[in-house]
Amino acid sequence: MKKFVMMAMMFVASATAFAGDSDALKAITKSKNYADAAQLVQTTLGQLADNGEKAKAYNHLVDLAMKKVSDETGVIAENMVAKQTGGTEKPVDQIGMADALTNAIYMAIECNKYDQLPNAKGKISPKYDKKNAERIWQVRRQLINIGQEEAQKNNDAAVLKYWGALVDSEADPLFAGQDHAAEAEWTGQVAYFAGRYAFQAKEYDRANKYLDVAMKDPNQKAEAMNYKLYAMRSNLKNHADSVACINQLKAMYEAEPQSDVILDALNSMYEANKDKAAQIALLDGHLAKYPNSYTALAGKGFMAMNENDAPTAISWLKKATEAKPDNAVLFYYLGICYNSQGATTEDQAKRKEFYTEAIAAFDKAKQLDPNKQMVNWGYNRYQAYYALYGENDPKTKEAEYDK
Repeated sequence: MKKFVMMAMMFVASATAFAGDSDALKAITKSKNYADAAQLVQTTLGQLADNGEKAKAYNHLVDLAMKKVSDETGVIAENMVAKQTGGTEKPVDQIGMADALTNAIYMAIECNKYDQLPNAKGKISPKYDKKNAERIWQVRRQLINIGQEEAQKNNDAAVLKYWGALVDSEADPLFAGQDHAAEAEWTGQVAYFAGRYAFQAKEYDRANKYLDVAMKDPNQKAEAMNYKLYAMRSNLKNHADSVACINQLKAMYEAEPQSDVILDALNSMYEANKDKAAQIALLDGHLAKYPNSYTALAGKGFMAMNENDAPTAISWLKKATEAKPDNAVLFYYLGICYNSQGATTEDQAKRKEFYTEAIAAFDKAKQLDPNKQMVNWGYNRYQAYYALYGENDPKTKEAEYDK
C-alpha cells in the first residue's frame, strides 16, 4: 500500500513538472491567422503560465508574420526567373510583406524580452533569440525600398512605420550579433529621415531616438544634429519646456564642448530666457577653451549689439570675421554696427571712417552672398554709400540698384 501511494505521488509530481501548454497558449498557437493570434495574445497574455509561455506566444506571431514575408519573397524570386525566361510574373503584395516584416520585428523584440527572463524552473534559457534575429535580419532591408516608394506617394505614416522598424531593430539588443557593418551605408540616412517623419507626426520621443542613431553616422551627424536642435526648440510651449530644453542642450554641450552648433543653440536658449548671466558664463567659458570660436565671438558681439554698445560689438564681430572670413552674416552685422557709429558721431573725420568701414563690410557680405540667400544686405549697404558719397554719386546709384 505504501509503495502504491509513493508511485501515485511520483505520478502527480511528474504530471505537474511536465504539464503541457496552458489552454490560453494552445488557443494562440492553434491560430493560423496573424491578426487573430495577435488579438488572443493581447487579451490572454495575463493567463499564460510563465515567461516561457509568453515567449512562445510571441514567437508564434513571429512565425506567422515571417510566413507572409517568405511567401512574398518567394514570389519575387519566381518573378526574377520568369523575367529571364519569358514566363508570367505574379503580383507581389509589397505592403502586406512590409507590414508582416514590421510585425515580425516588433514581435521578435517582445518575444526576446520574455525569452531572456527566468522560466518556470527559475533558469534563463533563451530558445528563440538566435533564430528570430537571423531570419529577420536577412530580409529586413526590404523595408528600405518599400518605405521609399511610400514616401513618393506622400504616405508619411507608412514611411515612419517601415523605416522606424528598421531603426528600432538596428538598435535593439536582439540583433546585436548580426552584421551591422553591412548596413552602415544606409542606417544613418534612414534613421535621419525616420526622425524627421516622427517629428512631423509629433512623436517626439521617437524623433529624438532616431536622430540620436543618425548622429552616430559621421556622414549624417551634422544634418541630424541640426534637425534635432531645430526640433527641440520648435516645440516649446512654456517655461518648463524651455528649462527641459536647456538641460538637454547642456548635456549635449558637455558631451561635445567643441561643437559650435550646440553652443549656438544653448546660447540662443539663454538669450530667449533672458538669462544674461548664464549666457556670459557660457560664451566666456567657451572662449577660454576655444579662443577662435567664431560662434562664441559672434555671440559676444550680438550681446553687445542688443545693449546698443556698437564699439564693443565691432570689436567682437571683427574677431569673428577673422575666425570665419567666409560668413556673410557676420560681415553684414559688422556693417550695421559701423553704420550706427557713423550715424551717431558728429566728428566728420570719424563719420567718414565709420562709413568707409561699413561699406567694406557690406561689400564683403555682397561678395560672399550675392543673391542675398543668407542675409539681405542691400538697403543698409545703400545707406552707407548714401551717407559717404551722397545721393547722386555713381557709386551710390549702383548701390541703390542693388538694394
